[in-house]
Amino acid sequence: MSDTFERACAAADVPDEGVIPVEVGGVEVAVVKSEGQYFAVRDECSHAQIQLSEGDVGECEIECWLHGSRFDLRTGEPTSLPAYDPVPIYPVRLDGDDVLVDVKNPLNQASL
Repeated sequence: MSDTFERACAAADVPDEGVIPVEVGGVEVAVVKSEGQYFAVRDECSHAQIQLSEGDVGECEIECWLHGSRFDLRTGEPTSLPAYDPVPIYPVRLDGDDVLVDVKNPLNQASL
């Protein structure tokens, strides 16, 4: 099995309890740091096609700034309305000072 992880950003670029937008393999991704862990989620709310990277982060969740839908960063599942559908989440690993993301093998079956 080939390694499908690609560099997304430097770990230092992602603030604590924060998020930055990046493109990995042609996919718009929000790279998030929450509770000391890094996460990667498709940078699009499943409710209104708004960039999640413009929202707030806290307690392993990201909130869409427009309507307030929140998503669990570990599962992609919505934790508040109005979103009903999960967002795709991707495997993340650190390689030295870099955050690597695998957009070819999502961790859930969500699709936008």
